Amino acid sequence: MSKRDKETKLKNQEEAVPFKATASPKFTFIDLFAGVGGFHYALKSFGANCVFASEIDKHASLVYQENHGLKPCGDITKISEEEIPKHDILCGGFPCQAFSISGKQKGFEDTRGTLFFDIARIAKFHQPKIIFLENVKNLLKHDKGRTLSTILKTLEDLNYTIFYEVLNTSDFGLPQNRERIYFIAFHKNFIENPRFSFPNPQIKSKLSDLLEDKPSDGKVIERNDINIYKEFVREYNLFGEEQIPNKPIQIGFVNKGGQGERIYDTLGHAITLSAYGGGVGAKTGLYKVGDVIRKLSPRECARLQGFPEDFKMDKSIAQAHKQMGNSVSINVLKHILQEVFNTISYEQRTNIRFSDSQKWVQERKRYCPQI
Repeated sequence: MSKRDKETKLKNQEEAVPFKATASPKFTFIDLFAGVGGFHYALKSFGANCVFASEIDKHASLVYQENHGLKPCGDITKISEEEIPKHDILCGGFPCQAFSISGKQKGFEDTRGTLFFDIARIAKFHQPKIIFLENVKNLLKHDKGRTLSTILKTLEDLNYTIFYEVLNTSDFGLPQNRERIYFIAFHKNFIENPRFSFPNPQIKSKLSDLLEDKPSDGKVIERNDINIYKEFVREYNLFGEEQIPNKPIQIGFVNKGGQGERIYDTLGHAITLSAYGGGVGAKTGLYKVGDVIRKLSPRECARLQGFPEDFKMDKSIAQAHKQMGNSVSINVLKHILQEVFNTISYEQRTNIRFSDSQKWVQERKRYCPQI
C-alpha cells in the first residue's frame, strides 16, 4: 500500500462512523480518570463540552492539557463534589487494576477499587443525566460477580437504569483484540424507561493498514531465539475478496513463547495494548513486519485506539506506550454514544407525540357534542 493510500485509509477510518454531531443535543460532561482524553475526543465529536477533568498521573495530565486545552485536576479522592461543575454526563474509565486478571483482584478492598465510590459520591450530588463507564472484562466475574452486583446496586440506588455489555475493539474498525465492559446509566428523571441497546457493527480491519513505514520508535528485535513456525496464507471468497480474519494471528515466538514473547502477522489484529506487561514485546506485542520482528510505535498504538493523526504524543516512548495501554478505544465510545443519542432522540420524539395526542384528545372532548 502506498503512503498516499495509507493516509487516505487513516482519514477514512477517523470518519468511518456515521455520526451526526451537529444534529445531536449539546451536553456538558466531566472526564474522570481522564488519561490522555479518549472520552474527551468521543464526546466532543457529538458537540459536548468538557467542564472538568481529573487525572492523577502527571505525564498523562500534561498530554491531556496539550491536546485538549484543559488542565486536569489531580487526585479525585481529594476533590470535593461541590467543587465540580454541574454536568449532564459523567464519564470515565475508572482504574481497573483491582479487577484485572493480572492484578491482585482485591476489588473494593484495594484502594484503587474504591475509586468507583468517588464516581458514586459525585453522581449522588450532581445527579447527571447519563453515566458512561469502561472497565476490564474480568469485572464481570470478579469475586464471583459480587463486585459487579455492588456497582449495579450502587447506581440503582442513585435512581439510574443501567445497561452494560462486553464489547471487543476488533469489531469497531480498529485492529486490536481488546475486550472491555461498558456501562451506560440513564437517570430515571431524565428518561424513565430508556430503549437502549449496545452497537454490534462487525467492521473488518487489519493491522497492516495502520502501520508506519519503518518507524524509528518501533523497536526491532534481533536475537537468535526467534522461531517463526508458520506462515499465514491469505484466503479469498468466490468474488475474489480477501477474507479478513479480524483477530490476532500468531505465527511465532521468542524464548519460550510466554507473555510478551509471541509474534503475530500484521494481516490479523494486534493483541491488547497494555500499560505494563512483560517480555521482550511488553505493552504492544511483537509483529513480523516485512523481514523484521518489531514492537509497535507509539503512533501505531494511538491509531489502534482511534486517536486522530494530529494527537500530540508524550515524547517518552515508555510513557506514550503506557498511556495508550491505559486508554479507551475511541471508535467504540463513538458507536455507543450514537446509540445513546438515538435513545434520547427517540424519547424526545415519543414525548412530543404523546403530548400532542393528549392535547388532541382534550380538544376532542372539549368541542365534541355530548351523545
